[in-house]
Amino acid sequence: MNATMQKFGYPETLIKEYRKWVVVLRPQQVTLGSLVLICQDDAKAFSNISAEAFAEFPQVIQEIEMNLSKAFSYQKINYLMLMMIDPYVHFHVFPRFAEITTFSQHDFFDEGWPGLPNLKKPNTTDLSLRTAILTHLKESWLPINSN
Repeated sequence: MNATMQKFGYPETLIKEYRKWVVVLRPQQVTLGSLVLICQDDAKAFSNISAEAFAEFPQVIQEIEMNLSKAFSYQKINYLMLMMIDPYVHFHVFPRFAEITTFSQHDFFDEGWPGLPNLKKPNTTDLSLRTAILTHLKESWLPINSN
């Protein structure tokens, strides 16, 4: 486990673990279903991830998009690779919504729509709500070959 995985709560926030990647629930829900996709390689530059991680990457992206769409019916999806504070290769994944989205009797806003995700205005969530989102994604997550 690298420091970036630890920072984002792995293994408690784990949705799906692949051979070279992990998908975790992002603690700050900028939009409903915000995730972090983290490479398990000891790489601090995208160009330094292993050939195995590059090869697995398309499958992981396809599964993220299919499962987030199924779970929350987003309109667009954004991947941000910032790596300014957390050094290991990772992407912040933001499903994007044109309208208010409701999950577990809570309204979620996409404050940046239709522009960039507004990282400074995440939706207010508590541990119970984040756990409900995490459970929903884990229980409904399907691999791409199960369509």
